[in-house]
Amino acid sequence: MKTAQEYFDEYAVSHQNETNQTIHYICVPLIFFSVIGLLMSIPTTFLKNKFGLYNPLLENWAVIVTLFISVFYLRLGFWYFSKMLFVILLCIIGNFWISNNANVFYISITIFVLAWIGQFYGHKIEGAKPSFLKDLEFLLIGPLWVIEKLGKK
Repeated sequence: MKTAQEYFDEYAVSHQNETNQTIHYICVPLIFFSVIGLLMSIPTTFLKNKFGLYNPLLENWAVIVTLFISVFYLRLGFWYFSKMLFVILLCIIGNFWISNNANVFYISITIFVLAWIGQFYGHKIEGAKPSFLKDLEFLLIGPLWVIEKLGKK
């Protein structure tokens, strides 16, 4: 497995343009947030019926999926894991709040589509293909790259 720095260096190659970076600072967190919302929209009746679970955390697909992706971040390093865990928790809390006040599925799908339009526009400006077309792991590196870049500013 590559180190976090190797991922960041490779990711940065197609993210040199200042406008593209700014678009990524906005759109990558929105995409991550919306994916959590979409996962939270998946009915959990399968989990309840199949396994007889009654744990609110385990009856949420977002929690289950993020437990798996957290292993990826933990393999990169404890502090990367800690930062992403904080982001994941904020996303779950934010989407939970939305689900109590509106339809989280429709809001998430709207955010997801608009943010991806922004991403592809940014890459058009950059003149480079998105990194995830080369390696799907970059879909997980993007949010961490944004955190690290904004943390340095």
